[in-house]
Amino acid sequence: MSERKLTSSVDMKARQRAVEMVRRRFLEIVEKVLRGEEPRMLIPKRTLSNTIYDKDRKLLLLGSEVFDRSFLDVREARKFMQTVLMASIIYEALVNNEYPTIRDLYYRGKHTIKYRDHRGRAVEENTWDEQRESDAVLRDIEVFVGLLREEMLILSKEKGKVVGDMRIRSGDDVIDLSKMGHGAYAIEPTPDLIEFIDVNAEFVLVVEKDAVFQQLHRAGFWKKYRAILITSAGQPDRATRRFVRRLNEELGLPIYVLTDADPYGWYIYSVFKIGSITLSYESERLATPNAKFLGVSMTDIFGDPETKKKPYLTETERKNFIIKAKKTDIKRAQELMNYEWFKTPKWIKEINIFLKKQSKLEIEALAGKGLKFLMDVYIPSKIQTQDFID
Repeated sequence: MSERKLTSSVDMKARQRAVEMVRRRFLEIVEKVLRGEEPRMLIPKRTLSNTIYDKDRKLLLLGSEVFDRSFLDVREARKFMQTVLMASIIYEALVNNEYPTIRDLYYRGKHTIKYRDHRGRAVEENTWDEQRESDAVLRDIEVFVGLLREEMLILSKEKGKVVGDMRIRSGDDVIDLSKMGHGAYAIEPTPDLIEFIDVNAEFVLVVEKDAVFQQLHRAGFWKKYRAILITSAGQPDRATRRFVRRLNEELGLPIYVLTDADPYGWYIYSVFKIGSITLSYESERLATPNAKFLGVSMTDIFGDPETKKKPYLTETERKNFIIKAKKTDIKRAQELMNYEWFKTPKWIKEINIFLKKQSKLEIEALAGKGLKFLMDVYIPSKIQTQDFID
């Protein structure tokens, strides 16, 4: 069987597109050299100072600032060569019908260059020393070429999982996500190559904790409430964020996010909703501005006299389930207060309660009241009353 037949037609189309875009972008540099011009690249800055929060669109976006990566600039020459090296590795993998991982790219480009300096001394220098260095170069190529690494068929470890009454096409195969047994479908690193065939659901519930996801799955939550159930297993990877965005954007399904009642869980929600600083250049594809924070909130735990909201936990349950916040939790909460997207009345109230009480709660604590409470009382009640934080 030929290599082309072993590869799905979807992959082949994506590969051809990526080859063309990488070739075209870097050919511009070659043409500059042939014209006797200085080889250089203008790459958007992926920095906090160049990250803008668009209040109207509720997205973190990359600003207009760029840096000039010039081969003849001693400060940029090494980065310039790293970028060209990484691009050549990616291009070679594309034309050779390969599927490298980000770890593969690190090793393929890692070697020592020997040369003599201006004094004639022998010098050895590594192309890069650690993977975080090669990863940063890869992100530069993404913004320079205008392609996500997934679109260049660069793979990463699968993290997110999904289950529900839906059929998808992955490659040349149709997969029924309602027939996964006690397991779930691992969201593939190239979610844009997935085709939604049919979906029977009213909403999507994204759960931070994998263990809670498993509990809800085995208890039949998604069947009973016609939901697509997803776990990010902590901080969401790019594939999970893109998959969630597509479910909302293409299918119109409401997105509800369930996390721990602590600053780290709340930030995970914000990554789903408005994007992240590191990947602000792709927020328009990875973030889901319509996502709603279902919980767990501090007002769920302690109630809210101002709105007459009653707590979901009794005084005894709070005493048994609440965990004392650590210094790192307090520091993280203070950091959230500085982010524009957390400066809404409801979020300011939640964070202030957290800082006052210096207490947090895990989703599992609600399951501690009984899984049926979490599944049949807490989640449905929050959705029915539209008790969300925005």
